[in-house]
Amino acid sequence: MEQPTPKILPPLDWSKWLGRLNKAISVAFVALLIGLLIDPERVAFAYLVGFMFCLSIGLGGFFLVLIHHLVDASWSVPIRRICEHLACLLRWMALAWVPIGFAAPKLFSWMSKNPMTDHALHAKLPLFTTPGFYLSSLVCFVIWWTFPPMLRKWSLEQDKTGAAECTHKMRRLTYIGIFLFAISLTLASIMWMKGLEHAWFSTMFGVYYFAGSVWTTIATVYMIVMLLQRQGILKDVITGNQYYYLGTLFFAFTVFYSYIHFSQYFIIWNGNIPEETFWYAKREVGTWYGICMLLIFGHFFIPFLALIRIDLKLNFAWMRWVCGGAWFMHFIDMSFNILPVVSPDGYPAPILDLAAVVLIGGLLTRIFIKDFNSHPPYPQRDPRMAECQGVYVQPLSESDSGATEGAK
Repeated sequence: MEQPTPKILPPLDWSKWLGRLNKAISVAFVALLIGLLIDPERVAFAYLVGFMFCLSIGLGGFFLVLIHHLVDASWSVPIRRICEHLACLLRWMALAWVPIGFAAPKLFSWMSKNPMTDHALHAKLPLFTTPGFYLSSLVCFVIWWTFPPMLRKWSLEQDKTGAAECTHKMRRLTYIGIFLFAISLTLASIMWMKGLEHAWFSTMFGVYYFAGSVWTTIATVYMIVMLLQRQGILKDVITGNQYYYLGTLFFAFTVFYSYIHFSQYFIIWNGNIPEETFWYAKREVGTWYGICMLLIFGHFFIPFLALIRIDLKLNFAWMRWVCGGAWFMHFIDMSFNILPVVSPDGYPAPILDLAAVVLIGGLLTRIFIKDFNSHPPYPQRDPRMAECQGVYVQPLSESDSGATEGAK
């Protein structure tokens, strides 16, 4: 069935928006600096919220590039370059992580405990040791510094030569990259977020962070594609199919995230083991209970109902609110995981947390814009681009056989 054509909104004045972005970055930096003088511990946790929020978008971009090559998709060819630039932001997260590395002894209480007297900590040796923490962090950044830029390098090389070898190189890289992606994402989520409460046991936490990361990244890619087409940059390659499939993936990961989160909660509630239940019990105290309800409705029911109709996936006026809601709910989700450690009585004022998101996210946005402007906006010679546009290209074998029959 032919997909409806999205209605394109008029172009934006980018100079005005970039000026506002620079001001927001400056204000966020000053807010965190003032907070650092007043309450350094609170700023450290706020910065971790911002870091994990922005990290998830880079990881989601990395996954979308990997899955594009693994399944040899055609519909995602026009948006692949956007995902490649998002994935390459992971390199810069190494610099953003430096404050967390310095603040780690204050963030992670297990670093000051004796594993011989703490059974939960002893069970996680040697990973939950100070050398293990920094070594696992190094492993993550080596993977992210290496694989996303290599995929983008061969993608850009394909723009120049159009050689089939470029496609083969990218596919071979993804065979290894998908496993390294899973390992690095799991290590990062466990060591930097779940590790805040080391006594908690969860075998699904990596999948939980993965589901939320891809969910948020799909919303981000949808918004970027919409803005770029609105500016006329992608008008020649984007059709209703890209928005439809992005919306469908957005809907799918809404259900997947909710399934993972509910399954984990239900299994822990049913098992009723103190080493597991304390994590959720802490998050039902004070205003944290309201945050639990907000996640249930805002992270599942509302986006589920908002995305269930096909035509709404191509309604930009509708989807920008849904995508904005996804960013907000992912921010709440990161706060729900991190902040009860420092504020067990209730959800604190999120000013510092928002400032951290704006600071890190704003700087990454500047890098993304620079990368995007430095390269072609979409793959120029990808062999699947014609198929993506609905154009049939006659194979050389068919043309040769036709010429042979004509000669006879």
